[in-house]
Amino acid sequence: MLLQLISHSLGWLSAQVSAKAQDALIAVLSSGPVPQHVAFILDGNRRYARSKNMQIKEGHTDGFYTLRKMLEVCIHMNVRCVTAYTFSIENFKRSPAEVDALMDLAEEKLLELCQKGDILDKYGIKLVVVGHRDMLPERVKAAAEKAEEMTKNNDRAIFNLCMPYTSRDEIATAVQSTIHERLDEDADDTITADDIEAHLMTSLSGSPPLDILVRTSGVKRLSDYLLWQCSEDTQLQFSSTYWPEFGMWDFVPIILDYQRKVWSKA
Repeated sequence: MLLQLISHSLGWLSAQVSAKAQDALIAVLSSGPVPQHVAFILDGNRRYARSKNMQIKEGHTDGFYTLRKMLEVCIHMNVRCVTAYTFSIENFKRSPAEVDALMDLAEEKLLELCQKGDILDKYGIKLVVVGHRDMLPERVKAAAEKAEEMTKNNDRAIFNLCMPYTSRDEIATAVQSTIHERLDEDADDTITADDIEAHLMTSLSGSPPLDILVRTSGVKRLSDYLLWQCSEDTQLQFSSTYWPEFGMWDFVPIILDYQRKVWSKA
């Protein structure tokens, strides 16, 4: 019993020290140039689960908790917008069992996120579901609309959840919206890149330009994610860590590299 108590106390003390060290590190990083918009491709949940002999659903669940953790880190660092690729339109091609499990998780976590006192309410974060939401099951769409409604007046930061999403669909939708707007207004038929950018889903959510895009698990491709947004001045960062294991110590070198490049341009 005594050994258990000592072990528990040491574990608690270690966690407290680690938390204080993280807070101190965030304070130091925040004194330099801070990205205003960071996007994540949450890659490696399934491979992580297999490596741990876990069910695939458990890998996705652990990935959600990593997303919460990294959202909180970004908020403490004064990042204005975080965007996460949580479900691609292409993911509907996976097995029905996995898709159903992902939809169950999405519904559960959307409702959890918008609760009073939870992370969005605590930090004043507005949640926006970015994507072809008509493809979602009605129960998930209802949970998304509830989360958006409950956080719509939060103005400290924006949290974009891309689900179900592909960049090609976003760009096509932006072009269609621009054309319909011109037809309705009987305006000049000239369409510019700025017109299309103004109709992108991330632009409509109020997101600033994308500064950093991070993909985990060692894969180095964009997978139809924010192609327009990262085409100009976005820093692409690839980590070999599976997403559920991604944390502060993986993120620090990315922020330091961003700051180094910003300073080199000054």
